[in-house]
Amino acid sequence: MVRTKHFHVKPISTEEAILQMNLLDHSFYVFRDMDTEAVSVVYARKDGGYGLIETAEAK
Repeated sequence: MVRTKHFHVKPISTEEAILQMNLLDHSFYVFRDMDTEAVSVVYARKDGGYGLIETAEAK
């Protein structure tokens, strides 16, 4: 482990998360989806598009 960062994940839309990721010039962004309340991750794909990882409750 080289570095640990702590931050609050506020509820926002996927589109806002992509905007924040691009504004910060990061390759991914962790956020709480305002519609589902799930912690999610948007990321920049090598093909120029975006991907979305959604978490789900374990059953």
